[in-house]
Amino acid sequence: MSTLSGLDKKSINIENVARKALKDKEVLSELLEGVLSRKERIRFNCFNVLLYISEKHPKALYPKWDFFKKLLASDNTYFKYIAIHIITNLAKIDEKNKFEKIYEKFYNLLDDKSLIPASHVAGNSGKIVNAKPKLKTRITNRLLSIDKTHHSPERRDLIKSYAIESFDQYFKEAKDKKKILEFVKKQLNAKSPKTKKIAKRFLKKWEK
Repeated sequence: MSTLSGLDKKSINIENVARKALKDKEVLSELLEGVLSRKERIRFNCFNVLLYISEKHPKALYPKWDFFKKLLASDNTYFKYIAIHIITNLAKIDEKNKFEKIYEKFYNLLDDKSLIPASHVAGNSGKIVNAKPKLKTRITNRLLSIDKTHHSPERRDLIKSYAIESFDQYFKEAKDKKKILEFVKKQLNAKSPKTKKIAKRFLKKWEK
């Protein structure tokens, strides 16, 4: 990586590299290439810069939607993780409704062989709902159906903790408040201490 050779360093200035990428298409291309690198440090640094750009300047990455869409279908768990987070941030400026076209592919990751994509799809769903309110009910139903996935009960409990955090981001506007509350109450008996704690906090905030 010629332009960005410093990306193999342990610590980089994410904002500075992002600024360069916003001004220079070649730098942006190298970041996209770097996120596929076999070198973990380069991959990690490139992802953090791209994540920053997707949060602060999503329109700069929107033309690269298909690149991340392809990563979403990868067999590589880390590539799927990258795609989930970047696509989530791009959804808020998705004027061409590209997310709707990959909705099934995105939410089928709740049943992914790995816990990581499943957890992060659940955890990013609050942002997706706020970006795509018309999908609110469909997304809520997918999160409420986590028990239908192939994961072990312990893993399902962990995924549910992320789902509850997402519910918290849009519960005020949710149409299915009763169903959500019932789902969360069941997690008071979860095997995961983390899930129990998050469920208690949610109910304290929202149960009338």
